[in-house]
Amino acid sequence: MVSSVHAEANASSALPVPAWRLGRHRLLVVLAVVAVTLPFVAGNGYFYDVAILVAFNAVVCVGLNLLIGYAGQVSLGHAAFFGLGGYGTALLASRYAWPSLVALGAAVVGVALLAFLVARPILRLRGHYLAMATLGLGIIVSMVLATEDRITGGPDGLQVPPLAIGTFAVGGEPLWYALAVGTLLLAVFVASNVVDSPAGRALRALHTSEVAAQVAGIDTARYKLFAFVLSAAFAALAGALSAFHAGFITPSSASFLRSIEFVTMVVFGGMASTAGAIVGAAVLTLLPQVLTSLRDYETIVFGALLMATMIFMPRGIVPTLAAVARSRGAR
Repeated sequence: MVSSVHAEANASSALPVPAWRLGRHRLLVVLAVVAVTLPFVAGNGYFYDVAILVAFNAVVCVGLNLLIGYAGQVSLGHAAFFGLGGYGTALLASRYAWPSLVALGAAVVGVALLAFLVARPILRLRGHYLAMATLGLGIIVSMVLATEDRITGGPDGLQVPPLAIGTFAVGGEPLWYALAVGTLLLAVFVASNVVDSPAGRALRALHTSEVAAQVAGIDTARYKLFAFVLSAAFAALAGALSAFHAGFITPSSASFLRSIEFVTMVVFGGMASTAGAIVGAAVLTLLPQVLTSLRDYETIVFGALLMATMIFMPRGIVPTLAAVARSRGAR
């Protein structure tokens, strides 16, 4: 009898890899070249602030894309893990004087463990039931962070000490930019290796049809749990670094609207596409900055652009543009 591992690999290997997904090495090279080039084009303080925000959002979206885009499991409360990563790091570093890197690592591991415990019952649900369960999780975390004043500081939030690596304190926007980009490259490397592994093929099989995946011998519960925990760890890491960079953290980092922003970025850029997750995070982070000149009409124009994109590019920006390029190249 063939083992379940071999069955999972054989069944999932028949699934085509999405044609719009850039190869992992090419994507890493493109990101590295863009990251090195951009400061020479617009290397002012405002650029660094926005670029760092884009990188942290992209880290969350790369992880969330594994859960939504590849595993097909909807999460409407992922900002909870982002916020818990930041708060956990802030509490350990400021109140208990833990070294920055130790506090960061402990917070990420703690959030991953929480995600593991929560995911086991939640991921038994499907469809809109799963979406409602994750929404409830996000709301609970947001309310706890806002009301437990003695621990979290309440609505005013917490001060976060500077990030220190040994005796060296990370400071200055260029250095933070390098750290944020390096974190994004690491996230892309890990996600791309997962996608190209038998686990990634099993996730795509799960997304296509959970019943068919189970019949083929794939342990769907295990792979759903794996995608959920890994995406939560990505969010916690981004939340912790974001808190260090800002110097403070508030409950808004774990709000429902923040969760919706992350999901929108993944869908907007293109699900089941690591490049799409990054593009979605970049566009939807930069777009409000560009539209600020419209003042009272900013929200209206932003919403209209999102609607138009989803109407004319339902698969997302990257998959749609890649399909157009392939069709023109075939002529």
